[in-house]
Amino acid sequence: MSKSLNELVVDINSMKIRGANKIAIQSLKFLKTFSKKKGFGKDFQKAVKKLGKTRPTAVVLHNCLEIVKKQKDKETIDKLLRKLREAPRKIAERGRNLIKNGDSIMVHCHSTEALGIIERAWRDKKKFKVYVTETEPRLQGIITAKELAKRKIPIILIVDSAIEYFIKDVTMVLVGTDAMRKEGVVNKIGTYTMAVVAKEHKIPLYVAGNTLKLDKRKKFVIEERDPDEVYVEHMKTLEVRNPAFDITPWKYVKRVVTERGIMTPGNVKKMIR
Repeated sequence: MSKSLNELVVDINSMKIRGANKIAIQSLKFLKTFSKKKGFGKDFQKAVKKLGKTRPTAVVLHNCLEIVKKQKDKETIDKLLRKLREAPRKIAERGRNLIKNGDSIMVHCHSTEALGIIERAWRDKKKFKVYVTETEPRLQGIITAKELAKRKIPIILIVDSAIEYFIKDVTMVLVGTDAMRKEGVVNKIGTYTMAVVAKEHKIPLYVAGNTLKLDKRKKFVIEERDPDEVYVEHMKTLEVRNPAFDITPWKYVKRVVTERGIMTPGNVKKMIR
């Protein structure tokens, strides 16, 4: 194993490994190697439990670990890895026709699945531009902007607080998701704000996410990260809060692009029950 369990946990918690799918893939790859050396006994169960505590909000890893706990074998891990690797391509194929020539798309944070749709539409020779929020506090949107710019896609990078200013120039909003619950879409903090502004201006919002992001957990926690990500100077009467996610109610979502097809919010909610 190239990394120890503790090193992997640190990389996930520090966001050196980021993104719900990537976190799950790296964890499954670790468990596959771990099981070859130590089997699927108590040590394996402890490793699963420790990985399950890393990012409490994102559900992909949780769902994968629950499946692995029930079916402790290499074939199950391989099947999950294949699904996670194939899902972005399938989502891109399903979602590419949502983007038309002349569109202006607003995106938030960094989503492999949302980016896949945009990149696939660009390969179809469609002409459009993308408004990318910088996505504070960790500037994840700048990662998105750089990736799209490398493909020569026209990018306009904006600060998060300028969403309303530019939404009038946008024809659609496209975001990823870390979890899809009966209450709504869980995604990077600020997504709900973007959705409300888009709705006010009659701009459709689309969500890209694979079905391993369906979240049936009764206990759900919005992860709050280190306050130092926001402000490092400590003052006696200053409290810093840093929630990583928010929940956008389904009424703000036009459609969800999954590897199984483009679905209505109602159809997604039926799958969550």
